[in-house]
Amino acid sequence: MEKFAFIVHPLTARDLSRKFPIAKRFSDHFIETIIQYIPPFKVSTIRGIQSPVADAEGFFIGCPLTSRQMVELPQEKVIQKIIRAGKLAENLGAKIVGLGAFTSIVGDAGITVAKNLNIAVTTGNSYTVATALEGTRQAAKVMGISLERASVVILGATGAIGSACAQILAKEVRYLTLVARNESRLEKLSAHIMRTTGLVVEVTANTKAAVQSADVVIAVTSAVDSLIEPGDLKPGAVVCDVARPRNVAKSVAAERNDVLVIEGGIVEVPGNVNFGLDFGFPPGTAYACMAETMILALEKYEKNFTIGRDITVKQIEKITQLAQKHGFKLAGLRSFERALLPDEVNVIRTNALLKCKVSKERIG
Repeated sequence: MEKFAFIVHPLTARDLSRKFPIAKRFSDHFIETIIQYIPPFKVSTIRGIQSPVADAEGFFIGCPLTSRQMVELPQEKVIQKIIRAGKLAENLGAKIVGLGAFTSIVGDAGITVAKNLNIAVTTGNSYTVATALEGTRQAAKVMGISLERASVVILGATGAIGSACAQILAKEVRYLTLVARNESRLEKLSAHIMRTTGLVVEVTANTKAAVQSADVVIAVTSAVDSLIEPGDLKPGAVVCDVARPRNVAKSVAAERNDVLVIEGGIVEVPGNVNFGLDFGFPPGTAYACMAETMILALEKYEKNFTIGRDITVKQIEKITQLAQKHGFKLAGLRSFERALLPDEVNVIRTNALLKCKVSKERIG
């Protein structure tokens, strides 16, 4: 049985109370001060992953730093702690380790970590993109949007993820707008898509104008600040925000009950899996980045897979094929770091239809 590990960390100081209830008694500042000095540790053993052709067992490894600390502490200190977590995975017998949440973002996105370990490393971002695209298709369908006829916009289209998304979606849609700051790179990508798919795409550097007329938006920029505010979206729009930090302002969730914002998909894991850790998802489901590590372990793939900031169409297609082989599939949608229930999606669609109806009556 192949073994893997996945490195997790508390997003906030409060998250520690899930594992250590005593943490509720102390202030966030106190907790963050203390956990800096706590070495990585095994959080739980993951059992019961069983695909049609293989079994796997794994471990969650805790890297005790919050998201804020991952970003604000000296990068060398953070990366050394992630490497220590990877070394623990090695000692536990893992053949591949996945980097979760901010451990996949800091520094050079896993390259330095991989160079300092004797086991394979992946960030899980290829399957994250694959499920984000699949989630976008599913979200468009439940919102009554025909992706083929919809106005689809990709923000950050010239980046590695944005470019891969554009090339994949260009085979499925008629109206595609690519948005980025570097217009010469946009034109180059546009020409490549024209040659390979025959689709003529629009290009622009005007994010606001592009988003306001879009039925579907995929946001994958590296912007530090939010790009999409509550007033930017039309009723019924679907936004898939893959970017970290997120491109969609959190106020959109509070102020727009008529648009569907997703971050990607929740993945159903084959077998009778017991994670030994509650990360807030329905039983038997996981983040796509976790699933990528499990898929590669089941496949006995012991080479680095997704590291660095470049993701190719080939990588996305390969992990999608392996996921299907081993029985992984989309189990639902995720929005603002929580599972989105089907009833919630239905409410959003109803609100969008009502808002469109009122708008038409006013115009009429």
